[in-house]
Formats: sequence, structure tokens, C-alpha cells
Amino acid sequence: MIPGKYRSVSGRATNNVNCGLHLVIQTSSLPEKNKVEFKLHKETPSFPGRLLQHDLERNYSSRQGDHINLVSSSMPSFPILQRSSEEKILYSDRLTLERQKLTVCPIIDGEEHLRLLNFQHNFITRIQNISNLQRLIFLDLYDNQIEEISGLSTLRSLRVLLLGKNRIKKISNLENLKSLDVLDLHGNQRDVDNLPCLQRLFLSFNNISTFESVCCLADSTSLSDITFDGNPIAQESWYKHTILQNMMQLRQLDMKRITEEERRMASVIAKKEEEKKRESQKQSLLKEKKRLTINNVARKWDLQQHRVTSIAANQDRKDSDSPSQDPCQVDGSTISAFPEETGSLDSALSNALQGLSVTDTHLVEVDGDTLSLYGSGALESLDRNWSVQTAGMVTTVSFTFIEFDEIVQVLPKLKIKFPNSLHLKFKETNLVMLQQFNALAQLRRIDQLTIDPQGNPVVSFTLWKYYVLFRLSHFSMQKINGTEVTQNDMIMAERLFGILAHVASSELPQYRLISILGDARKKQFRYLLETKGKKPGVVSEENNDSKRLVGENTNRATLNYTTRDFYNEKLEEIKEKKKFCKMYIEDLVKEATEINMKNEALQKLWPQMFIELVRDAVIEIRNKSSYMKLCLQQITDQK
Repeated sequence: MIPGKYRSVSGRATNNVNCGLHLVIQTSSLPEKNKVEFKLHKETPSFPGRLLQHDLERNYSSRQGDHINLVSSSMPSFPILQRSSEEKILYSDRLTLERQKLTVCPIIDGEEHLRLLNFQHNFITRIQNISNLQRLIFLDLYDNQIEEISGLSTLRSLRVLLLGKNRIKKISNLENLKSLDVLDLHGNQRDVDNLPCLQRLFLSFNNISTFESVCCLADSTSLSDITFDGNPIAQESWYKHTILQNMMQLRQLDMKRITEEERRMASVIAKKEEEKKRESQKQSLLKEKKRLTINNVARKWDLQQHRVTSIAANQDRKDSDSPSQDPCQVDGSTISAFPEETGSLDSALSNALQGLSVTDTHLVEVDGDTLSLYGSGALESLDRNWSVQTAGMVTTVSFTFIEFDEIVQVLPKLKIKFPNSLHLKFKETNLVMLQQFNALAQLRRIDQLTIDPQGNPVVSFTLWKYYVLFRLSHFSMQKINGTEVTQNDMIMAERLFGILAHVASSELPQYRLISILGDARKKQFRYLLETKGKKPGVVSEENNDSKRLVGENTNRATLNYTTRDFYNEKLEEIKEKKKFCKMYIEDLVKEATEINMKNEALQKLWPQMFIELVRDAVIEIRNKSSYMKLCLQQITDQK
């Protein structure tokens, strides 16, 4: 029996896969079951019968190959097929001679019971020596070199004939095949546009589902009348204008005359479709560019993380290998214990990073109410002059492949540029400790917080959500990682971490407490100035926001976060100050020492100096008149 997928209720083959152009040829003398389905196509698409081919190969092809012998016959140009008795018993109704490098059809004797015969992928040029197989139902001659359909007149039971990918130029000699349901001629050399006199073509009820199946008809200059009714393609919304736009030579479609208005409408719709197509292509290109850029950013991020991990591992190994030895120092500078390995690693990673295009290592995207930032370079976009409409529309800000410490530095800008941002998302941002959440307290408002576990180890901490609720309690957050925040969560957060804020504030120096209290009072004063003169209704609507602005508990405010860079800058600043103070003290001590030494020297020389002064004075005034003349002369010289 022929497989059910090649049979329909009416007896005519149904084509569930687009195989090409279908021409149903029916004469009045033939009953409905004797319709023949022709499949033509300009290209060489795969026929659905390849599924059957797969079944044949799986079930019997591999097994038969070892038991089939082709021996010489009395006719030197035709080999004789021989099968073992066991093979005939096991596969009595089927035979495959696929890929046997045959140039002719072999003589097949004693196989009159065959129902399926497969000659795929050979070099056969002519169909012959199978006229005795009158029970044959399925004949597959796909991928050969056949130029003419012949030698089939006795196969009156044949229902499926597969002649795809041959050299056939003419459909002929099929008039005796009354039972033929499926004829595959795709991938041959007969195109419809090579029929210069073809004017009318009827393709009704042929299961044509795509325009590509019949696009070759657009090349026919003589075709003026065509029908597609009864096909799935005729039910599509684009059917009519697509046919008219591509087959402009038509005068009638589905037995109806084509008007100028229909042509005009088809042209207009085609232009709109073309614009949509271009826009779709543009969007596809943008999506592909976005994908490539994100991949580039991810690669750069991985390289940076690998560099940090490698440096840390080298440092740990250095410490473990020589725990009691200090690093070598030359002129006060430290030399690494592994100069060659560390240098080569840094060089390799640096070269890899330099291989990335600077313009493709970050991405800024605004999609609806979401601002997405990929890569540290994207943070510079916060300095951009955003339009009021765009900035006011953004309620969600997403950070990906950016160090959290770098994000902390731009949080003040984020608060100013996007005042309505309520939802923050962090993915691959190196959130590694609870203290980092303290930095979010400087924002205006947060309703939702999403921390992706990927690239954020802090999520593995059991109590991280409770710490967030405790430290950012003045925001009254509604969701964390998509989960609603309940009153019980707030109570539990206070129980777990309330003592922490008390300890932190009690250990804080008094000047720091005064500074924090001063900041809180400034916020309250600023809020009073902003609400002054507003209507009571407006003030009441902003009441929740005001609580968030000024409601941060002083104890909690003592829990701050200092980024590594800021901490390092402070350390450098402190070092510079210490160095300056040391130099200043050294200069003062040196100067005091010199003064003391001079004083001691003066004390030693003073008695002798005093004697000499008295002696010189006595000598000078011994002759009073001469001394007076000398003094008068000095006064005169001075004038």
C-alpha cells in the first residue's frame, strides 16, 4: 500500500510540503481518482518523499546491500540482479539499488511481486527492464540522468513516480498509468516560462500554499489568465495584491477581470509591504548589532574578571609559598615574586582587551520605560542631555556587565537625570557584600529591586533580602526579585539588623553624628521650602515621597559604603598628608636645632665679645675732642 501521507479522500495526492508548481490535468473521460498531480519548480527543493526514503534506508537499504549481486548477462550492457533466498523472504515486496553507480537499469527476474523499487542517486539515463514488475506501486528514480519518460506503459498499478533531479524536458508517455497519484518532476529542465504560447493556466485545488511555488509564472510574458481558487494561497490576505504585483501581464485572475483600480491598490499595498520589509530588515540589523555588542561587552567583562581572579590567585600563591619572607625591596619599591608569569598574563589579557573595538564595548538602550546600560562605558551616557519626555518616561534602569563600585559613583546623576526611576536591576555587577547596598540609600526612591544571581554572589547569602529591607526601609520597597514585600518581612529585618545600626551609631565619633544629623535637617528644610505655597491636596499626594526623602533613620544613616577606588583615594590622600606633616615637622626640628646650636655658640663667645666691645669703646673715647670730630664727620657724610 502507498503511505497514507500521499493519499487524500478524493484519491488525489495531497501535498503537505511545498514542492513546486502543481498542475492538475483532468480529461472528461477520466474518473476523479485518475487525476494526475504534476509538480514543477525552477529550483531543486527537497521532495516530501525523502521521508519515505529515510524509512526505506532505515528498514532495509543497509541490510540488502550485502546480499544483492549484480552479475554479467548474455546482454553485455545489462547486468542481472540476484538476491539470496533469505533476502527475498525478508523483503519480498521491496528492493533498493541506491548509490550503486548504475548507468542502466539491471535485469530483474523472479521479482514480479515487488511493490517498491528504489534507484536513487545513480547514473541511469533511460528507464528500461522493469516492464515485468506489473505489481509495482512506488518507483523512485530521484537524482539520475534520465532525459525521457519511457518504459512505464505496462506498470498499470504504479501510483507514485519520483523523477526529481533528472534531465527530463518533456512530460510524455504517461497515458497508460491510470492509477498514478503522485508525479515528482522537480529539479528538471522544463520551465513554464519556456512555453511562449501559454495564455491560460488553471491551477485550482492543488494545495498551493506559498507564492514561491508559482513565482516562476511571473516570467511568462504570454500568460493572461490564471486561476488559484481552491488553494490555501487564495485564502491569504496578501494573495490578490501579491499576484497582481508580480504578474502584471495578467488580465484575469480566478475567472474575474482585473480592473485598473485593483492594479493601483495592489501597487499601493506592495509599496507599503516593501516599506514594512525594509523596516523589518532595519530592525533585524539593529537587533543583530545589539546582540554582537552585548557579546562583545560580555567578553570584555569576562576578561576583566579573569584578570582580577588571576592576580588574586597569584597573590595568594605567593603568600602561601613564602609566608615568612617579605617581598624583595629595592629603593623602597616592592618586586613581585613571580614577575615573568604575572607579566605574561597581564600582557595576554591586555592584548585581548585591546582587540575589542572601543565603540562596541558598551551599549545604551531605551525600550519603553526601561533604560538598559551594558558595559562601564555606558555610564557616560548619564551626562547626555536627555529630553524631558524620555527622562520622565524611564521608570526602570538596568545595569549589566558594570562594576557596582562604578555604578555607585553615578547614582547622584541617576537621581537627577531620571527622577521617576523606581526599579533598579543589576546583572553581572559584582555585588559581593551586604555593605554595598548602603550606597543605594542616596537615591530618591526605590520601589523594586532586582538582583540577578548571575555575577552577583551576594544573592547566595541567606539574609541579603532582609538586610536590604532594613537598610532601605525609608523607601518602603514593594518587591525584591519579583517577590512582594510583606509586613512580616519588615519586622524580621528589624529584628535581625536593628542592633547593628545601634552599635554602629554608638561607636561613631561625635563630629560624624553631628554631620549626619545636619544632613537630615537639611533634607527636612529643603522639603519645607519645596512644599511652601502648595495646595494641601498636592502636599498630601507627595506625603509618601517626603517620608522617603527625610525619613531615613539616623542610626541607619551611619551604615555607609565606601567604594574601593574612593577608599584607595582616601588612603593616598592620607599618605600624602602624613608625608607633608612629616616633612614639615622635620623642617621645624631642623630649624630649631640650628637655632639652639647658634644660641649655644653665642653663649660661649659672648664674654669675649663683651670684653672686646668695652675695650673698643674705651679706646674710642679716650681723646674726647678727636672722638667728637669723628662723630660729626660721620653725621655730615650721612647727609
